[in-house]
Amino acid sequence: MGEKNRFGNGKKIARERIEILFENATKWADEDSERSRRCILIAKRIAMKQRIRIPKRFRRLFCAHCHSLLRPGINSRIRIQHGRVIITCLACGQRKRYPVVKHDANKV
Repeated sequence: MGEKNRFGNGKKIARERIEILFENATKWADEDSERSRRCILIAKRIAMKQRIRIPKRFRRLFCAHCHSLLRPGINSRIRIQHGRVIITCLACGQRKRYPVVKHDANKV
């Protein structure tokens, strides 16, 4: 059997680290795309090791296939078709599809 996690706050530390890595990835995206990709890959590995989900706001920022940070107009294309948002990674051609969320005008 595998070794159990001895510290109770391991998942909390992992979430903080994932957030820091995604901030660094967005900061380095223009200067060094390989460094940015490496940050995303490390964040994904931390999440898998601790068995936590990457938050949705971060999950939609990167390509699951090539781990590159998706920047609209630079390395990704965003289209809306048939009630879905389609995000295409221009580096590898992978597509993500999300349903279009309709916001209620009365709710503010």
